[in-house]
Amino acid sequence: MVNLTPNPSFSLTIRLQLPNQAGMLAHVTQAIATAGGSIGQIDLIEQTRKMLTRDITVNASSTEHAETIVAAVKALPDITVMEVYDRTFNLHRGGKISVHSKIPLKSQDQLAMAYTPGVGRVCMAIANDPEQVYNLTIKSNTVAIVTDGSAVLGLGNLGPAAALPVMEGKAMLFKEFAGIDAFPICLATQDTDAIVETVKNLAPVFGGVNLEDISAPRCFEIEARLQQELDIPIFHDDQHGTAIVSLAALINSLRLVKKSMDQIRLVINGSGAAGVAMARLFRKAGVAHIVMCDSRGILSTSRSDLNAQKQEFAVEQSGLLADAMARADVFMGVSAPGVVTPEMVKSMASNPIVFAMANPIPEIQPELVMNDVAVMATGRSDYPNQINNVLAFPGVFRGTLDCRAKTMTIGMFLGAAEAIASLIKPIDLDREHIIPSVFDERVAPAVAAAVQHAARVEGIAGN
Repeated sequence: MVNLTPNPSFSLTIRLQLPNQAGMLAHVTQAIATAGGSIGQIDLIEQTRKMLTRDITVNASSTEHAETIVAAVKALPDITVMEVYDRTFNLHRGGKISVHSKIPLKSQDQLAMAYTPGVGRVCMAIANDPEQVYNLTIKSNTVAIVTDGSAVLGLGNLGPAAALPVMEGKAMLFKEFAGIDAFPICLATQDTDAIVETVKNLAPVFGGVNLEDISAPRCFEIEARLQQELDIPIFHDDQHGTAIVSLAALINSLRLVKKSMDQIRLVINGSGAAGVAMARLFRKAGVAHIVMCDSRGILSTSRSDLNAQKQEFAVEQSGLLADAMARADVFMGVSAPGVVTPEMVKSMASNPIVFAMANPIPEIQPELVMNDVAVMATGRSDYPNQINNVLAFPGVFRGTLDCRAKTMTIGMFLGAAEAIASLIKPIDLDREHIIPSVFDERVAPAVAAAVQHAARVEGIAGN
């Protein structure tokens, strides 16, 4: 494995004091560069005739790497490290979201209308016509982000409290990219029945539910039961968000290499929530030949250890991941770091497409196979072609909320993927540009429009 690229996930600010002499800063930057740090902003905090105080922002590749960089600066003569700030932890301090009123409360009149006694009239209007809750409350623009903390990112079962920073971040993304008010709901239970009942009891407040970081196979049952028992859309982002964005990237990758969905051989490594949802959506999109693998190899009909979701994709072929990848056109990894070798990539068909989406370390480092692939994508922001769920879920929920859809369907997901893919015009399509940036302001509106259209075609729009 090659070293990871320094990135903002491990960003620190070093406050240091140094003599006010020419060349002193150069010693510091040289030490940081020699230690492998990536230098960002340099600020002058204080200056006297004798001394300077500066803040230097540095990106590292890991916690250990950050400590090495700081040690290198501390070892310099005449340089005093005054303080080291972890920028990521500072960003999270005190939480990342808050609640703000939409209207001012500066007079008795405003208070009487917003709260008692005037609010009673609004309560009675909803009691007499329950559909008015969408017009007279936050329900029409609110999503619950629900987790039990059992599968937090790629870190495992960390529990609900440790999952909260992720859910706060998710709420930020909903607001920033789609104007949706989302709230983190981290449940202190991992019992499937208890989760279903809790979400059902919370549902009157919310126009939709985003399930997040719930381990497989429980996540499949929780989603299915909630979708059946509630009249608001349920979306498990680890499944459907990943599948939508991966399909969008696949559509454009195949356009680039001039291959068709129904002819390719596609390998998915990882048969949890994301892998299964991808395989299901790809089938609907026209991919006829899919081979799935887990940590024990190909999901083969000869195996007796497959759960119901894995059995759905069992094939007659048996063997390991290397056997599956031989002569494959596409590899998609939602699994573990370093499980793919350059030799395995070289065994693939001509113009291979490789999506190594394990985070933070992909199944294979792009640097190892850049000359052997037609298209390379990862889940990381520091490489081209980032497969990021934020391209999907804000627009998907914006569309369902705006048309008041009661559920979500495969047709909506296919429409969302096509909408994302269509934003890359043929003239702009190349091996390092198969998918829009997460900051492309066209994405959420395009996805929302496609989702609304699909809902209306399928007759599930509520307005």
